Amino acid sequence: MIRCSSGRTRQWATCSRPPSRGRYEFKRLEIRTALRGRPVRVIVAELQAAVADTHALLFHAAASRALGRRAAAHFDACERQQALAYVPVAVIWEISLLARASRVNLRRSVRDFFGDLFSNPSYHPIDLSAEQVFLADELRFTRDPFDALIVAAARSIDLPLLTRDADIRASGTVRVIW
Repeated sequence: MIRCSSGRTRQWATCSRPPSRGRYEFKRLEIRTALRGRPVRVIVAELQAAVADTHALLFHAAASRALGRRAAAHFDACERQQALAYVPVAVIWEISLLARASRVNLRRSVRDFFGDLFSNPSYHPIDLSAEQVFLADELRFTRDPFDALIVAAARSIDLPLLTRDADIRASGTVRVIW
């Protein structure tokens, strides 16, 4: 926030979402500040963006050392609102199933966990589309439906995936950050 000499603070921020097609690894963020209705400063930044896999997001939430160096750096940048992380609905559902089976302890409800996560403007959910389901069905590198849907989400918005999954890395179907 920018505090004006009159004591008034104003800030507008807009963030471009990834298009359904195209090659964007960085997303544009524009911040405008104003004093008495007149623009004072416009700051334009390009933000690095990636899609989070289930284990990467859980490792980040637990502050685990198992998180890869580059993935940890990306999540740290997200916490400082200097990068974007997209979370597919398949990740949300997989984490809810893991919590229900007591395989992970979120220390709160799944709704509260993701409510806290999405309260940071650097994290965005990716809705599941029919096109992603068709793409996931065409991927033959894994029998895990969650991995297929997560890779399909990353491919549908042409962003790298934060994952250490060996099958995903070996398939070459998506760029990987770890």
